[in-house]
Amino acid sequence: MARFGFFGEALPDIDLEELKGRLIVLEGTDGVGRSTHIGLLKQWLENNGHAVLDTGMTRSALAGKRLKQAKEGHTLGGITMSLFYATDFADRLENEIIPALRAGFIVLTDRYIYSLMARAVVRGADPEWLREVYGFALKPDAIFYLRVKIDDLVTRVLQSTGFDYWESGMDLHMGDDMYESFVSYQKWLLAEFDKMVENYGFQVVDASGTIEEVFEDLRSRVERAVAKNGRHVCLSLSFHFGKQSTRGLRMVDEEIGPADKLRDKLQQDMAVMPVAQLILQQL
Repeated sequence: MARFGFFGEALPDIDLEELKGRLIVLEGTDGVGRSTHIGLLKQWLENNGHAVLDTGMTRSALAGKRLKQAKEGHTLGGITMSLFYATDFADRLENEIIPALRAGFIVLTDRYIYSLMARAVVRGADPEWLREVYGFALKPDAIFYLRVKIDDLVTRVLQSTGFDYWESGMDLHMGDDMYESFVSYQKWLLAEFDKMVENYGFQVVDASGTIEEVFEDLRSRVERAVAKNGRHVCLSLSFHFGKQSTRGLRMVDEEIGPADKLRDKLQQDMAVMPVAQLILQQL
């Protein structure tokens, strides 16, 4: 039986039985430290013999660049923005996430459909319509929600990048200045995320501690999420996912069995680089 499932109508021609990897999501509001911990987790997992792909919003080859350009103009309407983000997500799901899962990788994603839905709801979108729009998304293995109080969030943002137009909800006219708007907008987002904790099975992680403390908590949680579905054999390989090159360790289910079956499985997967060919010759 396949471990993965879709929230709604499935993408065509996707055999869920082929998806052997893990899909792990880090969620949370702006400035909570998601990107930092994605980087730390990726390094830790690779050091422990796992192949890892990390991805996040606005990174799709199809829509990522144009989405960033559109946001520079500060003129996007709520529905247009939602559909733009949905296009970006769909492209990454089909051309990055699913191929990586098929190849046995652990996929770490900085935000998932939950952030996109929360942002859209705050801007007036119908939650039921959003669930239909994102029905093609895969259900993750684990969702870790990094949560901090609004006062801590403001301090972090001020000490790092400063306030951003969209992250402050300036398009919603929620305050007289960017600070006031940021506080109101982020409080609203926090409320939407808190509603999702039970509905989508978020694991809440207290992100108010030091980077080291939060990472140690996340590390133990991710370790359990990776291990709960069985052990794997790791082979050192490099793969290309579309235009993105990902170097790491190829994970293959032990159930595949003898070397000849393992070789056949590898050859059936996506095009492998020369280093993989050298390994295949030894099987």
